[in-house]
Amino acid sequence: MAVNLTEKTADQLLNIDGIQLFTARAGIKQTDRADLTLMVLSGGNTVGAVFTTNRFCAAPVHIAKSHLFDEDGVRAIIINTGNANAGTGAQGRIDAIETCAATAEQTGCKPSQVLPFSTGVILEPLPVGKIVAALPKMQPADWADAARAIMTTDTVPKSASREGSVGEKHTVRATGIAKGSGMIHPNMATMLSFIATDAKVSQPVLQLMTQEIADETFNTITVDGDTSTNDSFVIIATGKKIAKAKSTTSPTRVTNSSKTCSAASPSNLPKPSSATAKARPNSSPSASKNAKTRDEARQVASRRRPLAPR
Repeated sequence: MAVNLTEKTADQLLNIDGIQLFTARAGIKQTDRADLTLMVLSGGNTVGAVFTTNRFCAAPVHIAKSHLFDEDGVRAIIINTGNANAGTGAQGRIDAIETCAATAEQTGCKPSQVLPFSTGVILEPLPVGKIVAALPKMQPADWADAARAIMTTDTVPKSASREGSVGEKHTVRATGIAKGSGMIHPNMATMLSFIATDAKVSQPVLQLMTQEIADETFNTITVDGDTSTNDSFVIIATGKKIAKAKSTTSPTRVTNSSKTCSAASPSNLPKPSSATAKARPNSSPSASKNAKTRDEARQVASRRRPLAPR
């Protein structure tokens, strides 16, 4: 049961110039709902991402890491639910690469410009044939559709939008979606999360921003002390706004573009990640007070384990 969270409708989520969304029913695990999401970027964008610290990360994580800094830039993101393509060995990577190739053919870019993401059952081969067959059938979607399509055990779609100022003359938008409920523990929760902003942000700054936001939000929650194999957090800056986000005098802080993106994730996405799980009776907040530093507080909180049922 969801706690203090209601599903947002399409008109409550801001559109982001420079990104198109599509969904389809590939029938990977269920046939009665969309389970494939495609994000197509118009070009001139930058993408930042952080991934699970689990030593046994899934095949799509390996491929996404290798494609993230392609010299021509990321142009498409493909997300499937129902199968995590984790613990699948060399064949899993081959399947992830095939997914990228099929997506590239559909969107008109190089396979290395595609980031693949998978979530769902582990230790089972990815039914890549179903994904390839569904790609030509994808239908235009909105952010609410995408939030539903990436769900697994979530009971409510997680989404948020914010609008903020950069300087005195420019307003930027950010919209984010996330999924995840169990196996939540730093670093990275068991989740996939995608935030898009129309701000123009250089690649180095965006990567720093992504890590900083993850550290301040997703990396501060724990439910069961387990990290997942597929965790990924992505920020897309389409660059459709003239205002450019620059790093400040501190190498770990960025401008209001970061605050706008962060507002589309902290209290709106990670908290519901632990509050909307199915059968998670032991989920509860963990707070650390009187710590000398943020890192010290995080270390104390992350070592607290949830009570197990007797």
